[in-house]
Amino acid sequence: MLFYMTLVSSQVPLSSGHIATAKALLQQNNFTIMCEDAWLAPYKAVDITIDRQGGGTLLKELHAHFYKDGIDIFVTSSKNRRKKLLIADMDSTIISGETLDDLAAYAGIKDKIAPITERAMRGELDFKEALRARVTLLKGLPEHALTQTLAQTKLNQGAKTLIKTMKKNGALCVLVSGGFTFFTEAIGKQAGFDYFHGNLLQIENGFLAGSVADPILDKDSKTAFLQQYKTGKNLEADEVLALGDGANDLPMLQMAGLGIGYHPKPLLQQFLDNCILHGDLTAALYAQGYYEDELCYSI
Repeated sequence: MLFYMTLVSSQVPLSSGHIATAKALLQQNNFTIMCEDAWLAPYKAVDITIDRQGGGTLLKELHAHFYKDGIDIFVTSSKNRRKKLLIADMDSTIISGETLDDLAAYAGIKDKIAPITERAMRGELDFKEALRARVTLLKGLPEHALTQTLAQTKLNQGAKTLIKTMKKNGALCVLVSGGFTFFTEAIGKQAGFDYFHGNLLQIENGFLAGSVADPILDKDSKTAFLQQYKTGKNLEADEVLALGDGANDLPMLQMAGLGIGYHPKPLLQQFLDNCILHGDLTAALYAQGYYEDELCYSI
């Protein structure tokens, strides 16, 4: 079986010098370059074919070399490289912000809620308890705050292209979030997901009740959904791509054949080989071996 080391540039054009540096480091670590480089996108993304899986220390060394130029690095297997199932987190992954924090900003209490969110995403707090604590602080907020927050929510660059391209190639795309169904449904439809799941925020007489319905969708729920959809499509783990940014996503990312951290929190960088540190979500397509002319760009 062959493996690919994929370099994806986001800031400066990818050059022969970048490729030569990567190859030299591979050879110093006893990797064999198996064939000619394959440009997936001119000056943007390239595949280097190698004889075995590479990760850990080697990738850290490569990331250090290429960090200043904004180049992301992925290592993938040739087997089932193009995935048939995408499971993605929503907040700070498919969208640019944290919807609960944005609701808090509307209520004028973001300074109380955002630090709890940050600690939970770093894995320092139990997710369920942190969610309940934050939702309690929103009690009494008018329901229309959800609509106002949604109107200001933006998809991350490349989100629609990622979903549209994978769906065109037969993949099922699922959004799973510890956020709220009001947002997951709207964002899921906007981005083009097939299915979307989240937590139910309870509302009484037009105001937030300060509670969330059980069961709470957490890290275990995310892995359960991955397993459910994988089984439903009769797929193997190596046919699954998972995307996320926080500690709550780690088990899901580790269960998938290809787990990619999107501008991830430090905990994820510690455990994952494949991360988008610099680029947008189209980098996840290049990591699967898609060529630029295969990408379904969407306005």
